[in-house]
Amino acid sequence: MAETTPTLPEFWKAYEASFRQGLPKKVSEANFVVLDTETTGFDLKNDRILSIGALRIKNGTIKAKEAFEVFLDQTTFDAKTVEIHGILKKGKVARIPELEGLQILLRLLENAVLVAHHVRFDVGMVNQALKRQGLPKLMNPELDTSVLFNKSLPRLKRKQEGHYSLDELSEYFDIPKTDRHTALGDAYITAIAFLHILESLQPVSLEKLLKKDRFWEFWKFL
Repeated sequence: MAETTPTLPEFWKAYEASFRQGLPKKVSEANFVVLDTETTGFDLKNDRILSIGALRIKNGTIKAKEAFEVFLDQTTFDAKTVEIHGILKKGKVARIPELEGLQILLRLLENAVLVAHHVRFDVGMVNQALKRQGLPKLMNPELDTSVLFNKSLPRLKRKQEGHYSLDELSEYFDIPKTDRHTALGDAYITAIAFLHILESLQPVSLEKLLKKDRFWEFWKFL
């Protein structure tokens, strides 16, 4: 007996349909969504997302009213990582189910270019969460601020391995680190750094900007 294809929920169909119109040609016309996740650890398969923070950028402006941060209700927990993100297992912060958090994120990500610092990790964690909920992987094109920052530097000043921490970027661009290691705080630092990088690269074509982020070997970071 042939297996039946599971019916995808309406919110996923809306997300998927948003890409049919295609991305704009100009960087100034593109929607960029800057994403950060705080997690129980760095194991894509076994660790879980504790919080998601995201900001939208359009035409060089952060859309503050569209920013969001959610905390997810998870059973997996690692006390060692509390020292980094400060999210307690039985903390008083309001939490929502993982699926609800993904729904909110997908609405923001509709027909957008996803930006993150070490983007493959955040995307990998989100994709694992989507898989747990019986959903396909993210469809967004991606940009990594670590890679782009390296490309924006004079050739002699670039690191051979191309890896930069978010702290290095915040120090280089003199970005305050008040809310460092919170999902929305790190998304904000990444967004400001991304705007600085765009100013340095001065890309006009979105296609050319995306090409600058090709062939990134994420295993070097892990």
